[in-house]
Amino acid sequence: MKKYDLIIVGGGSAGLAAAVAAYDNGTTNILIIEKDQYLGGILLQCIHNGFGLHEFKEELAGPEYAQKFIDLINERNIKYLVNTMVLEIKKPIDQSEIIVEYSSLEEGYVECIAKAVVCATGCSERTRGAISIPGSRPSGIMTAGLAQRYLNIEGYLVGKKIFILGSGDIGLIMARRMTLAGAKVIGVAELMPYSNGLNRNIVQCLNDYNIPLYLHHTVKEIIGKDRIEKVVICPVDDNLNFIEGKEMVFDCDTLLLSVGLIPNNPLLEAIGVKIHPRTKGPIVNENLETSIKGIFACGNSLHVHDLVDFVSQEGRLAGINASNYVKGLLDKEDKGNEIAIEAKNGIGYCLPTTTNVNSLSKTTLKFRVTKPYKNVYVNIKLNGESIKRIKKLYLLPAEMENVQLNNLDLSMIDLNNDLKMTVEVEE
Repeated sequence: MKKYDLIIVGGGSAGLAAAVAAYDNGTTNILIIEKDQYLGGILLQCIHNGFGLHEFKEELAGPEYAQKFIDLINERNIKYLVNTMVLEIKKPIDQSEIIVEYSSLEEGYVECIAKAVVCATGCSERTRGAISIPGSRPSGIMTAGLAQRYLNIEGYLVGKKIFILGSGDIGLIMARRMTLAGAKVIGVAELMPYSNGLNRNIVQCLNDYNIPLYLHHTVKEIIGKDRIEKVVICPVDDNLNFIEGKEMVFDCDTLLLSVGLIPNNPLLEAIGVKIHPRTKGPIVNENLETSIKGIFACGNSLHVHDLVDFVSQEGRLAGINASNYVKGLLDKEDKGNEIAIEAKNGIGYCLPTTTNVNSLSKTTLKFRVTKPYKNVYVNIKLNGESIKRIKKLYLLPAEMENVQLNNLDLSMIDLNNDLKMTVEVEE
């Protein structure tokens, strides 16, 4: 069997950042496995700008952002495989080795051994079947990401009269992209009373092109035989039930779906890694280590991010921690009592789900709220006592929040007791 110190599954923004960070941390026997034809992941079809402002202090298109990391990989001669599918990660028997099975046209079926694995497998779009839209089943209905690939990579215009369901960032960006390609975007419907995309995308992709956004609306019916001909849009009440008699009918030949992303983790689920009930990604500690020792997760396979720069930052952290695990440094840390972390009162989820007393100063909490808030506080409590309270002018579900747990006042807490941290919105 081939042996590596670290295998990284996924050659997108998280996986590439993890590889570079692990290499620079002294772990050089690395293999990146990517199922697609090229490194770069979803960035290669994101030809719009807006990437890299945090990571590289300049505004880049998606392929440019990816190329910067690919150059770093090549400079370090880090080995990578493309057109290669990981079939299975086998749970380690003695906690010292992890078996990774993959297949490719060049090598066929291969088994290799790693001391640690970083899963950076990205996320998948929710489809029509996931949201149970009623009506007939004609062609012309697809996810916004698939339409983006058809247009930006393959060069196909998927339709000329477009309606978009869902105001996620991919849907908003495709509203602008389809308009620039010559199609007519009739409108965007969003089930919730607020947009699920970044404000800058609402302004730059809808408002600048006079594309209407119908909040608290969804598709009631799809009409068409061979291809979609009409879509029926209807407002919903606070219980998300249709408000009868308020339907609007739009002629269209294409319906794009931007109705959410789900972390892609079949490899981890198959070996029993604990999955977070809200994010659908693995449960991790402050080192981004899953419930199985030596297996780490980062990027959109852990939880869906709003900016690719944050994906790279998280990938870098996973790479450094995986490298430290390979070198035996993680197990030598004086960790202290474990702290369970729970989201409450307006916080949808919070990662990591556990940390420890001695790692508090280097732990970053990442979370999203369940609805928009204005002029509120984020209150972080340890065993019921507030240890950090942060004023926020606004909080939006579309934007991931980060809080660094440093300079905490723990004088009132008995750190020898069972410890529980809560993160909540305080109005």
